[in-house]
Amino acid sequence: MSGTSASSWRSAAVARATAAAGAVAVEGIRRTADAFSGLLRGRVALGLIPGAAGVSVGAFDVVALLGDFHDAHPQVEISLAEDTSERMLAALRGGTLDLAVVGLGGEPPTGISWQLLLDEPLVAAVRADDPLVRAAVDGGIPLGALRGRALIGLPRGTGLRGVLERACAAAGFTPRVDFEAAAPAVLALLAARGLGVAVIPAGAESGAGPELRALRITDPELSGRVALAWRTDGPSGPAARSLLTLLRAAVPATDHPDPTGSPAGGDA
Repeated sequence: MSGTSASSWRSAAVARATAAAGAVAVEGIRRTADAFSGLLRGRVALGLIPGAAGVSVGAFDVVALLGDFHDAHPQVEISLAEDTSERMLAALRGGTLDLAVVGLGGEPPTGISWQLLLDEPLVAAVRADDPLVRAAVDGGIPLGALRGRALIGLPRGTGLRGVLERACAAAGFTPRVDFEAAAPAVLALLAARGLGVAVIPAGAESGAGPELRALRITDPELSGRVALAWRTDGPSGPAARSLLTLLRAAVPATDHPDPTGSPAGGDA
C-alpha cells in the first residue's frame, strides 16, 4: 500500500469513527432532552386473548388505557395482536412481546410475573331441554357428567382449555371437544343452538338468549383466571415499562395475593 493510499485509508477510517461517535452523542443528547421534557419514545408490543379488548374489569379497560397512553406519549409505537395464552407466554419469555393479557390454566412458566384480573367459575352452558338441566342438583353438575358429551370449548393453548383438560384427565377421561371458537360468547351461541355443552366462564352465556342454562361445574369446581403478564425482569424499553405501570395501576384490587411481590402501579 502506497503512502498516499494508506493516508487516505486512515482518513476514511477516522471519518467513519467520528461519524459513529457523533451519532452516538446525538442519540444520547436526544434521550437526555426527552427525559427532561417528559417525551417518551420507543415501541411496545402487547398481546391479548381473544375478546379481552372488549371487556372492562373495573378501571382496567385495555382500549381506553391504550388510548390514554397514546395521547400522553404519541411518539411511542404500539402494536396489538390476539393469540392463545400458550403462544403469548412463550413470546413474553422470548422477548417478542412486552406485555400480555392471558388466561392461566395453572402457574405461568418460570420468568413470568403476573397480576390477576379475573377469577371466574366455569359453567356448563346448555339448552333448557338438555338432560343435564334435569339432572342438576342446586344448579350444579359434577364434572363427570360431561364424560362422552359433545363439548364446545376454547382452542388448545388457551388457559381455560388447559383447565378443562387437566381436570378431566384427573377424573379419568378425555374431553370430547367437537366445536372450538376463540371467544366464549360464540361458544355460548353454539350451545344455544343445541350443538353441545359449552364450557365457559360464568356470565359469558348472558348474551345467548333465554333458552340457555348455565350449570355450575362441581366435584371439582373449576375456575378460569385472566391475568396481566410480563417478564419478571421487566420489559426492556422505557415505553413498555411505562405502559406496564399504567396497566398495573388500573388492575382492580382482589383477595388474591400479588405474585409479583410488588404493589400494583409500582416498579415492575
